[in-house]
Amino acid sequence: MRHFPLEPDRAAMTELGGLVLDRIVDRTAQLAERPATPLPDRDAEAALVNAFLAAPPDRPGDLKTLLARLDEAADHALETAGPGHLAYIPGGGLFASALAEFYTRAVNRYGGVTSVAPALAALEESVVRWMARDVCGLPEGSGGLLTSGGSMATFTATVAARHRGLGEDLTGGTVYTSASAHHSVAKAARLAGIRAAHIRTVAHTPDLRMDPEAARAAIRADRAAGLRPFLLVANAGTTDTGTVDPLPELAAVAREEGVWFHVDAAYGGFFRLTARGHERLTGLPEADSITLDPHKTLFLPFGTGALVVRDVAALHAAHGATGSYLQDVDSIGGIPDSGHLGPELSREIRGVRAWLPLHLHGVDAFRAALDEKLDLAARVYQALRGVAGLEVPLRPDLSVVAFRCRPTGDGPDAVARADASSRRLLARINAHRRFVLSSTVIDGRYTLRVCVVSHRTHEDLIDEAIDIITEEVQKIT
Repeated sequence: MRHFPLEPDRAAMTELGGLVLDRIVDRTAQLAERPATPLPDRDAEAALVNAFLAAPPDRPGDLKTLLARLDEAADHALETAGPGHLAYIPGGGLFASALAEFYTRAVNRYGGVTSVAPALAALEESVVRWMARDVCGLPEGSGGLLTSGGSMATFTATVAARHRGLGEDLTGGTVYTSASAHHSVAKAARLAGIRAAHIRTVAHTPDLRMDPEAARAAIRADRAAGLRPFLLVANAGTTDTGTVDPLPELAAVAREEGVWFHVDAAYGGFFRLTARGHERLTGLPEADSITLDPHKTLFLPFGTGALVVRDVAALHAAHGATGSYLQDVDSIGGIPDSGHLGPELSREIRGVRAWLPLHLHGVDAFRAALDEKLDLAARVYQALRGVAGLEVPLRPDLSVVAFRCRPTGDGPDAVARADASSRRLLARINAHRRFVLSSTVIDGRYTLRVCVVSHRTHEDLIDEAIDIITEEVQKIT
C-alpha cells in the first residue's frame, strides 16, 4: 500500500496533536512565572536567528525535536502572552482562541465567499454585527468585516471614504488626523493614493485631544484653497496614552463639513462594553466607520482586526469586484461576501477565534476583565502620583498610564537631565524581567508607559510593578 506522508492516519494525528497540545498547555500554565523579557544575550540570539534561516531539509524530521526548537525561538522574545507584558497594547492570546484556530485551520474552509461555507459565514457575520451594533452602538444595517489587524481595517475604511468623497479623481484629496494618531492612519492614506502633503495633522489641546475647532478651520481653509477634504480620523484610545478625542464634537464637524468620520478605536473600542468605557466613548456611534482590534482588548491572538461601518454598501462600492471564474458562485441573501468588502480575497474563516471564546465564556467575562484593567490602571495612576521624583502628566482615560522623571531645578538642561533619568529608569525597571515597560515621546519629553491590557494581568503583578518602579526611582533620584 502506498504511503502518503502528508496524510497522517488517525493514530499519527492523535499522537502529533497530543504532543503539541501538551506543550502549549505547559507553556500557558507557566506564564505567570516566566520572565517578561529574554536574557540579553546577543550572541545566542544571533546564533538562533542564523539557525532558523536555514532552508528546510529533504528528509523528514522529529516533531519533539522541532517543538523544542520552536520553544527556544519563543523563549528568545518578549513574553507577549504573559501578565507582565505592560509595554504595548496588544494583549492576551486566549486559550479558547488557540483551540478555535486549530479547528479552523484543520477544516480549512474558504472565507471570502458566503455561499462556499454559508453557516460559517453566518457565524462570522454574527461576530461582526455584535461588534458593530452591541459594542460600538451603530444602527441596524451596520456591519463590516474581520481583517488581519487595525492597519488593514483603517486602509479599507480610507479606500471606502476616498471612493465616496472623491470618486475616480483623487486630485486634491485631503485627510485630517491628529499628532497622536497611530502611524497606520497616514500610511493608509498614502497607500490609498493621497499625497503626503495632503495628510493634515490637526492641533490638539493640552490634554492631547484633537481640537474640533482646529479641525473645522483646517478643513475650511483647505477647501477655500481648492483642495478636497474627504476624511477626518479621530482616536478612541491613542497608542501613546490611551486618550480619547472629543468624539461628539468631531462627529459634528465631519457632518457639517461633509467629510467621512472614521474613529480609530483599535485599542479603546471594546472598553465600551463597560459602564465607564461606555461613558468615555460617547460619540462613537456617530462614526461612519470604526477600526477595532480584537487582538488588543478582546484578548484574541495577533492577526485579528475588524472594521465596522454604518453603511456596508459603501464598502462594497469601493471594493466589489468579480471574475469569470466566479460565475458558479451564488450569493446568499443578508450575508455579504467578505471578499467584496475589503482588499483581501484569499482569507480563512476568521470569526471562529472570536465566536468560540465569546460563546464559551460569555460576554460578561470579557466585560469583567476590561473593568479590571480600568481599575488596575487607576491603581497605577494613583500610586505613581505619590512617588517623589515622578510626574504623571495625564489622568488615564482607559488603561494606559504615562509617567516620567520630574525635572529638578530651573536651568536650561533640567528637562534634558530628567529625560536622561527617565531612560535610565526604564532600563533599570526592565532589568528585573518581571514585567516590561516601553517609552514614547509626549510633547517632546521622554515618557514611560504602563499599558494594562492582558487578561492575565492582575492586582498582584501590578502591585509588584508599582513597588519596583518606586524602588528604582528612589535609586536614581
